[in-house]
Amino acid sequence: MRMNRERGMGCLRAGLLAILWMAMRTPVAAADRVTHWNTTAVSATVMSGQNGIVQSRSLAITQVAVHDALNAIERRYRAYAFDGPVDHTASSEAAVATAAHDALAGLIPVGALPFVGFGTVAQQAVAVAFVNATYAADLATLPDGPAKTRGIAVGQAAARAILARRSVDGATRLVLYTPGTRPGDWQPTPNPVPFDPPAAGDRLAAVLPGWGVVAPFVLRSSSQFEPDGPPALDSKRYTREYNEVMAIGEKFSAIRTAEQTEIARFWYEGSPAGWSRIARIVAENRGLDSWQRARLLALVNMAMADGFVAGMETKYDFNFWRPVTAIRAGDTDGNDETIADPNWISLLNSPAIPDYPSTHSILGGAASEVLLRFFDDDVAFTTTSGVPFAGITRSFDSFSDAARENGNSRIYAGIHFRSAVEKGIKQGNRIGRFVFNHSLRPVDDDENDDR
Repeated sequence: MRMNRERGMGCLRAGLLAILWMAMRTPVAAADRVTHWNTTAVSATVMSGQNGIVQSRSLAITQVAVHDALNAIERRYRAYAFDGPVDHTASSEAAVATAAHDALAGLIPVGALPFVGFGTVAQQAVAVAFVNATYAADLATLPDGPAKTRGIAVGQAAARAILARRSVDGATRLVLYTPGTRPGDWQPTPNPVPFDPPAAGDRLAAVLPGWGVVAPFVLRSSSQFEPDGPPALDSKRYTREYNEVMAIGEKFSAIRTAEQTEIARFWYEGSPAGWSRIARIVAENRGLDSWQRARLLALVNMAMADGFVAGMETKYDFNFWRPVTAIRAGDTDGNDETIADPNWISLLNSPAIPDYPSTHSILGGAASEVLLRFFDDDVAFTTTSGVPFAGITRSFDSFSDAARENGNSRIYAGIHFRSAVEKGIKQGNRIGRFVFNHSLRPVDDDENDDR
């Protein structure tokens, strides 16, 4: 036991040293700090073990802090949480770095595990060390003086404001949940170990069943755009969708193409990380300045955070079973056209939350809607996936094409029915449009599209 503990501490120390070395060598001065700190925030939240749902909230908070800090130096867009007096003499570089650092410091508390979705204490320690080292390296590139001091003060104030607002958003509220037992009810799914076949009898409990009570960033309520329910088990539509995912989503499917398998893996990365990367790439390609990038990344991440809040509310309202459960119990659903396969395994693991709607599709729909309204839809871009299937590169002709492929990936992976995907994209589109129309508007824009 002692040897294992010492080995674990040794690994932790080695990890910390590696993180510190990486942070100190990051060429902050040569990069736009808004982009750099979004990349840092994504890396830190992944390092800390935050799941995608919790990560969406953390990234939205961080990006709002960065946005509000910049707009307290030069007012271009309406503030979200911090509307302090404009200080044109403050360093925007110091403000961005400090706002992001202080927000992340408040979102990765070492040793505090207030709700499901955080990683281990060791993971949090590595993430905090990384953020602190990155911040120290960043500030070291800036000349000391009044501008730097004022920029730090602006960043601190912006981070404090959004952290205070979100401290009472309900994210730490515990909601009890009991899975259903009837045909069609979500039940704990197989696949406890990522990317491996399930062991007999293993099950995962439901993840964050109370996330629907979290206060949205922009939406009026989590149920604002809730879709109709999934198809009835005895309907022709359910039969088609059941047979589709059974055939193409099975681990060793004979009809799934090599490209479809690649698509499933490419999009398996958490949506907040993947769509933030897309936003960064297009912002760089279009030559956006720091204020424009800050607004874009804040809108994209607030839309995704609200997508998770709305999606989780809808998921646990309808509580619909996943394909892996449905197909193994196909002889219990009252539909003679759905043939059961008690040994069926999906290509990739099903997250431990109900099927309908697909939050992955919601977030893709929301992020793509913000992006196409910020730029246009016909914007070509190329992006490369991150963990867990890092290094896959794909190109797209438009944001809506990417959102559709993102949704289809869940069918190819065998983890969603088509209705969950299609309704998810539509719900996400409505969320993204509402967020874009109702938050961070230009200061000279008096329009308020209430759709």
